[in-house]
Amino acid sequence: MYAEPIVKSLLENDLYKFSMWQALMHSHPGARAVYSFICRNVPEYPLAVLLDDIEREIGRLCELHFTQEELDYLNSLSYITEDFVDYLTVFRFQRRFIKLYVDEDNLRIEASGPLVHVMGFEIFVLYIVSELYYRRLRTEGIIEDARDRLRKKIALLKREPGISDPDSPFIMFDFGLRRRYSTQWQREVVATLASELPVQFKGTSNVLLAKELGITPIGTMAHEYMQAFQGFGIRLRDFQKASLEAWVQEFRGDLGTALTDVIGIDAFLADFDLYFAKLFDGLRHDSGDPYEWGEKVIAHYKKLRIDPHTKRLVFSDGLNLPRALAIYRHFKGRIQVSFGIGTNLTNDTPIEALNIVMKMTRCNGQPVAKISDSPGKTTGVDETFMAYLRQVFNKPFIGEDC
Repeated sequence: MYAEPIVKSLLENDLYKFSMWQALMHSHPGARAVYSFICRNVPEYPLAVLLDDIEREIGRLCELHFTQEELDYLNSLSYITEDFVDYLTVFRFQRRFIKLYVDEDNLRIEASGPLVHVMGFEIFVLYIVSELYYRRLRTEGIIEDARDRLRKKIALLKREPGISDPDSPFIMFDFGLRRRYSTQWQREVVATLASELPVQFKGTSNVLLAKELGITPIGTMAHEYMQAFQGFGIRLRDFQKASLEAWVQEFRGDLGTALTDVIGIDAFLADFDLYFAKLFDGLRHDSGDPYEWGEKVIAHYKKLRIDPHTKRLVFSDGLNLPRALAIYRHFKGRIQVSFGIGTNLTNDTPIEALNIVMKMTRCNGQPVAKISDSPGKTTGVDETFMAYLRQVFNKPFIGEDC
């Protein structure tokens, strides 16, 4: 019934996948990892019924390769290296590294194998599942409703005073590839925002869309990059500092936004000393109270005698536009801010969006974990390791789901 494949290009991936892929290929090419699929909310029907359709789409994914035009585009990005593009020239996903099955009516997807191979599956799996899921639900009037919601967002932004202030502008990006309603809808959303809000809208994480629409691809690192260092034989207490140092050596000033919540903001700031604070352009928020987080970061910069006006905070935790505007007003004039908005841009419809993720659970045979500042976003499969991680970083248990 749906003959056209969902994934038509290997370039249709989030930018941070390419940057992390390159960094880990250079620093740990022999590492191995396991990624597991998780649905955090209750869907309207069991995702297990999608198994055969997902199998078909994964098979199609494994037939794709990068075209020369796509490789030339990646090569044009200043931070992408020639040897990494050479590697991508011969890259194809291997079906044997990903397993799909049903367990007690639950959809299970696990990618296991070389880290520099299986890490690439994540985003494709997520938007394959998301798009297949919505195809089986009602469609009448959905896009018309979504367009109306998008028009209201644009009108809200245009009414906001001071958002084009050259000293403190409101800046936003599209981070909505993973859980989008459909390929066509994300393209329409991004093209509309680029046309209607050229000052405020600065790019998308979707590299293919960035290429085709002539806008900036946006992204640096995700949790998996820092989590991988928990399995690299480094003293556990030092894994954050080791991952930050490796990033600095790889990109040497480019892609200078660090993620702070693999072990929580307090543990991160304890490692984010003057050296790193000067080398990184700013920090990304992805869990916990955004106001408390931002105040802690500003205080930390001041303690290190760094002017916060020279740094940037990127907020990306489950944002909608009113929430982003409220955060903008709070920090305006004190530090640069920008906002990565995902599901609320590309999947804001009358149907509740799936809350799906695909997280690294092991690296080099060792368990890895994320102990988030938001209870529901903690991930890990080994309770003993998580207890040890908490002890090492003095991170108390607060009753989150694991």
